[in-house]
Amino acid sequence: MHPRPSTRIVVRIALSAIAFRIISAVLAFLVNLTFRPAQPAPVTMFGVPSPFWDPFTRFDAGWYYQIARYGYLFVPGGPSAGVGKAGKIAYFPLYPLLMRYAGRLFGHGAAAVYFGGILVSWTAFTAAMVALFFLARLDLPRVRAERSALLTAIFPFSFFFGMVYTESLFLLVTVLAFYAFRTRRWVLGGICGGLASATRVNGILLLPALAWIAWRNAEATARDRVLAVIGLVLVTGGIGLYSLYVYQISGNPLEWASSISRWGYYPGGLPWLAPVHLVARLATHPYLYLTTDRMAVFDTLYGITGVLFAVAVPFVWYRFGAGYGLFMLANLWLPLSSGVFEGVGRYCSVLFPCFLLLATIRSRVISNAIVVVFALFYTLGLALFTMTQPLF
Repeated sequence: MHPRPSTRIVVRIALSAIAFRIISAVLAFLVNLTFRPAQPAPVTMFGVPSPFWDPFTRFDAGWYYQIARYGYLFVPGGPSAGVGKAGKIAYFPLYPLLMRYAGRLFGHGAAAVYFGGILVSWTAFTAAMVALFFLARLDLPRVRAERSALLTAIFPFSFFFGMVYTESLFLLVTVLAFYAFRTRRWVLGGICGGLASATRVNGILLLPALAWIAWRNAEATARDRVLAVIGLVLVTGGIGLYSLYVYQISGNPLEWASSISRWGYYPGGLPWLAPVHLVARLATHPYLYLTTDRMAVFDTLYGITGVLFAVAVPFVWYRFGAGYGLFMLANLWLPLSSGVFEGVGRYCSVLFPCFLLLATIRSRVISNAIVVVFALFYTLGLALFTMTQPLF
């Protein structure tokens, strides 16, 4: 067993996380002041442009706002069906629910709901960094455990952790679920896993990894095994309860899956086809591809990220065990099997085992190089997102 981390370390990690979010927000503000957006912001926090606050409301943030303020209001017909768009069903409820209630601390207007989302995201991110440190300490010495939190924070697509997006909340409950299962707190881990499956559809993909950990770690007593099974059942609770709610308003408990497909996502294909096609284009005529295809740069950033994380899976599996390897494998299969790269970068931002693996690198030169590269591409990603470029 590792010694219990001091309160000073926990406070340092928490304060560093908050400071990093503030610095990122200021950087986005400066980008917004300096450069012209690729397209006018469709949503603003105050109804008029606000260079500092508008980056928080980009893209999916508007959907979470709609759900938090008005609910799902199901209307058949898909994402273009009107005010009660069926596409809302694709967005799971825990984050907008927390966003709604946190927003009441700031009043009752539209901006208050967005402020609630920022509060949820920043609080969850801070707690996630602390929780990740504790989880990493089960396998790594203190310095490397802290480094894993640093690498997670500055990963090129981790700017989503500070936006009105689900990434920070999903990372928090996922890390807590793994920590609870690793320490045989089965019911607590099941509750956290259930919260993950109520946050995003891929939350249910924690189940194979947690089942493996339970099988390997559960003690021989009947009570411990029963509690482990209860914990695994609880993981399905989030998506199960949401499916029941969706059935009540739409008549189809899997309407959320249908709504996802209406956005153009069709998981279930061969996950290596899109990466192989991308690598082939980059290997044969990279300049032509990158300069003539509008989505080439963004697909390349996301696609190469997905490929590198896939390459890391066997190393994660070998170093940390099948539980972490299964978690990464399942969460890479889902987006890559859809045949599109949209969102792959932010999906990878919550795959914490990869950052634990990078934290084990002993070479100071390589470790520092990774930090520098991450920081450079983090700045680029944040700038592109702020400028309403198609990084979703």
